[in-house]
Amino acid sequence: MVTIIVNNFNYAEFVGEAIESALAQRGTKTEVVVVDDGSTDDSRAVIRRYGNRVVTVLKENGGQASAFNAGFRASHGDIVIFLDADDVLLPDTAARTAKVFAEQPRTAKVHYRLEVVDRQRHPTGQFVPAAQVTLPEGDLRERVLHAPDDVPYPPTSGNAFAASALKRILPMPEFDFRLLADVYLLNLASLLGPIGRLDGVGGLYRVHGRNVHFNTTLDLERVRSIIRTTGATHAHLRELASSLRLQGDGTHSSSVTYLAHRLISQRLEPDVHPIASDRRHELALGGAAAALRRANLTLDRRFLYAGWFLVAAVAPRSVVPWLARLLFGAWRHGSLRRLGRGR
Repeated sequence: MVTIIVNNFNYAEFVGEAIESALAQRGTKTEVVVVDDGSTDDSRAVIRRYGNRVVTVLKENGGQASAFNAGFRASHGDIVIFLDADDVLLPDTAARTAKVFAEQPRTAKVHYRLEVVDRQRHPTGQFVPAAQVTLPEGDLRERVLHAPDDVPYPPTSGNAFAASALKRILPMPEFDFRLLADVYLLNLASLLGPIGRLDGVGGLYRVHGRNVHFNTTLDLERVRSIIRTTGATHAHLRELASSLRLQGDGTHSSSVTYLAHRLISQRLEPDVHPIASDRRHELALGGAAAALRRANLTLDRRFLYAGWFLVAAVAPRSVVPWLARLLFGAWRHGSLRRLGRGR
């Protein structure tokens, strides 16, 4: 059975479509759990319309990790999909993922690309991850142990997890992952077994003005939040790797994404930067070296990103926001990876 956990906070406008898409799955047995994380809009009135067709979990606001934990406690499926309430699953996605798990029983997670749509579900022509990015599959442990933040995972709704894997890593710490809880799940699950991949699109990712990932402005508080959440994830990765007797470098210093966020934060607001020991020249040299080691990038791309680090370290502070937006735009369109999505 596939359990689809719809996670909602103040998305009354969209949550009904998410639930409908979960209930419309065909070709495999499904269960739909709806978690409302303390909404203050009309979300709960919308959810009540579905009665006993769904398992409803109503809770005080606690953040994304809290909602994931609550939904998983209420689930009974062998496979679990966490569906953000403003997204939509295609009707055959649960069955397609179940088929991969049945054929490859050791699989820890199956992921699939999402098509980006607007508020009215009109296609924008974009995908997450971007269409030119190859979704990884197979044994990703080596990549995750050395450069976890550069692996191109889909956002939350683009993943189906083995419940047996989730039992190893849930409940997750709720304070550390109030936002960006998918960063924790996607990385840790990849240490617990091979990763499967669906061809084509498995769902719709709605952009409606409140999606942080598609915001074109530079939000330094979000940059700092990513740094803190990423650092916390690295600590849990090391702990899980140790329990599994897996070997890694222990520092994750090869993650271009993590080092870029740290350099941007340190350059623009050093007084509130989360890692007081960071120095710009060390971040720049470490980021450039990490970029040059990226075997899955073309040589010109490696030099391009290495050059970005060196320029960002010495450019006038007034230029750094432009450099940051340039880099984030490149990631959004598929040059490296998505930013952690969160809500």
